[in-house]
Amino acid sequence: MVRMRLRPLVLALALTAAAPAQQTLPLWPHGTPEPPQTSAPETDNNAAHPHDIHYTNVTVPTLTVYRPARGANGAAALVFPGGSYQVLAWNKEGTDTCAWLNSLGVTCILVKYRVPQPKGDAGHFPADPDDLEDAQQAMRLARAHAAEWHIDPARTGVVGFSAGGNLAALLSTHPADTHIASTPAAPDTDPRIDATPSFTILIYPAYLTLDPGLTQLDPVYKPSPTQPPTFLAAAENDKYFSKTPLTYYAALLDANVPAELHLFPTGGHGFGVYPRGDAGQWPMLAANWLRSLGMIPELPRPRPDLGPPTGSSVPPPPCIPAATPPPPGRPDKPAPSDLPPCP
Repeated sequence: MVRMRLRPLVLALALTAAAPAQQTLPLWPHGTPEPPQTSAPETDNNAAHPHDIHYTNVTVPTLTVYRPARGANGAAALVFPGGSYQVLAWNKEGTDTCAWLNSLGVTCILVKYRVPQPKGDAGHFPADPDDLEDAQQAMRLARAHAAEWHIDPARTGVVGFSAGGNLAALLSTHPADTHIASTPAAPDTDPRIDATPSFTILIYPAYLTLDPGLTQLDPVYKPSPTQPPTFLAAAENDKYFSKTPLTYYAALLDANVPAELHLFPTGGHGFGVYPRGDAGQWPMLAANWLRSLGMIPELPRPRPDLGPPTGSSVPPPPCIPAATPPPPGRPDKPAPSDLPPCP
């Protein structure tokens, strides 16, 4: 399904804070598969804005579990924030996304993957396998803990933004890369656990094409018929990757992968889950898409007014008995009433 333009809708998106984190786990308890690419300490390079954390120098990747405070339905999603593979937009594309998922009854698993990576092609898979290793390990850990976290492995997908959208697409295409088996971290992972997401949500995904015109898909991301249904959303006025979703959507169709694309007139790049302009409709549309896949329950439908159930006792309408005595003090005039006489 593709919608190139949508009229603006009044969308009341109630985003509350995500439920408190229940658990944080290291992806690689015994150390990452490759040596760290930096010795600098992990830091927030946007510290002047305390509600907009940008983590960088991440050398100890983790996943953090946010379960809904109520109404959990067993679905789960890994969340990959964006940030050009240099930083992680931890709030705008991370914890805020968890709040939205929790509002749908979905458990959020927020992934802090390794950044920064080398800029350009040297920082992307296959030249640099760090990001894919972290994504695969996060999905395998989520499914390994499914019983403990009360999630359904068959309804555990992925949501990614910008560079995180690139990583989500990469995981969907390469869930079984075997590179990890030749590294010191091999004992920390179980390759028997399928890392294929159950669904993929890509919001303004980046770095999927080869050419400046954004029309030639990089073969690394060529979809296969076995990858999961995919939802894409972006804005026409995204000055970086406006055509990337179109190119990837066409490739999904060619591979017979179920896909839905929403390209909004406005929104730019990096709008996250906040309802800014037309692009603010995407969370509602993505929720409807998840319902259509059976990943989350349908909304309850109002019961039509069909009258009293068959066989129920219906009281007779009110009426005035024929032998009603006259009111005291006025024997010559009956009491006025709008009710009909009883039969």
